[in-house]
Amino acid sequence: MRRRLHHVAVLGVVALLLGVRPAPAQDGLTIWSEFVRLVRTDGLTLDRIRPVAPMTAESQLALLKDFAKGTDWREWEATPEVVRHGNLLTFVATLGRSRNSPWAYTFNFEIDNGRWYYRFLEGIVIRLDKLPSLPVDASGLADLPEDRKAWMREETYWSEQVRLFNFLTREKGKDLAFRWVGEGIGNGAGYVLAASVWIPFYPPRQAFILFLCWEQAKLHGNNVTLEKLDDDQAVVRLEDLQYFALYQRASHLKQQISFEDYIRIFETIWQERARAAGWKLMVDGQGRRIFLRFSK
Repeated sequence: MRRRLHHVAVLGVVALLLGVRPAPAQDGLTIWSEFVRLVRTDGLTLDRIRPVAPMTAESQLALLKDFAKGTDWREWEATPEVVRHGNLLTFVATLGRSRNSPWAYTFNFEIDNGRWYYRFLEGIVIRLDKLPSLPVDASGLADLPEDRKAWMREETYWSEQVRLFNFLTREKGKDLAFRWVGEGIGNGAGYVLAASVWIPFYPPRQAFILFLCWEQAKLHGNNVTLEKLDDDQAVVRLEDLQYFALYQRASHLKQQISFEDYIRIFETIWQERARAAGWKLMVDGQGRRIFLRFSK
């Protein structure tokens, strides 16, 4: 999805230079209604999909079908916001209210010789379609809530790491790739050093646990609870960890790495960091609630 965000950013820059205008309401809503009907009846075919490279029509159709499972179609039938720039047409629709998790999505299309083609669905919407006259101070551009920016940072970072892991696996084998995960991403010595100097009030082993909690909560936006910390044991509870949520929601990750290897990456990183701090670690759970149990 990192590459997808890159292409969206490029389109956004073009929009800044050339201007974005609302689509004619009747044309846009007619297209939206037809699209919703095709999705609802499983009638959307590959020849009506022109995804952004390196996406494929097959992957985008599969993603759309999975996304629509169990949906409340009344939300899709509500009137979306319509934005058009040249032959590019975007619908901004808020879905998920019936599940108490409303989220604004963009459904993106290309118009070619009067015929629409579906491009992609995205859950990050950077509203650069409405701008004052240029020049524009970029610090004043439309912002996003902090939780969404944290999500974008995590998605970008882990997409890069998975890409590197796959490259090393192809070139040098999986054993070396996991060595890189531990020594490179995990960087146990560096992580423990950071904890020791940034939290100088405690011995390194305790500082490591406190830094883990602070870093995961404050820098990565995760739900973290420190349940126990003494000289011999520590327990950290992680809930709805973004690392695993990414695998479920970012479709490109499922296509690039197995869930087993994705889990092993997580465990390898934290085993290396715990080892460097003088702890033994047991990772308990792999669902919405994970416990990191440290012992001497």
